[in-house]
Amino acid sequence: MSEKFNEPRLALNRIYTKGGDYGETSLVGGQRVSKDNLRIETYGTIDELNSFIGLARLSATDAGLHDLSAILLRIQHELFNLGSILATLPQDVHPAQPRITPVETEQLEKEIDAMNAVLQPLRSFVLPGGTRLSAELHVCRTVVRRAERILVALSKFEEVPEDAIRYCNRLSDAFFVFSRWANHASGVPELLWQPNKAASATNT
Repeated sequence: MSEKFNEPRLALNRIYTKGGDYGETSLVGGQRVSKDNLRIETYGTIDELNSFIGLARLSATDAGLHDLSAILLRIQHELFNLGSILATLPQDVHPAQPRITPVETEQLEKEIDAMNAVLQPLRSFVLPGGTRLSAELHVCRTVVRRAERILVALSKFEEVPEDAIRYCNRLSDAFFVFSRWANHASGVPELLWQPNKAASATNT
């Protein structure tokens, strides 16, 4: 397979540089920006998401769900590609720089459709839980939704790739279906929202 993107050219020999001690960091193009910049907040949230996916992937492996584990590993690579493009201003993007393309979103859609085909139609909203893996995937779903909101906010002030927003939107859908499928594959019933389980309903 030919390489579509440039491979990383990093030398992480020194972990701390003290360059961010005063609340600024550097983009790929060398521009110094505040650490609370929306662009930094966006790919920082993507990094947070990647960490939670790492936990979910370990749980999937422990549960013997190796196909799902492989999907999650691929998504981790894709999120680093997404972080690469978000850490770069449009004028500094290299033609072969890692990024998100329509192919990544289309692959998620195929996986969503395949897993959803074996699930029962929902009659209520789902509560996170059932298995630990399912709950972890719900955490991933909510973190990517937060990343998406920040990315949309950033798009109002700066140019952001449309494919990035589309991918985040589809990824949240994927984690929802993955979480349901994980319970299904483990033979564990889903927890559905029941409004009358609230204290105000049960104590009357």
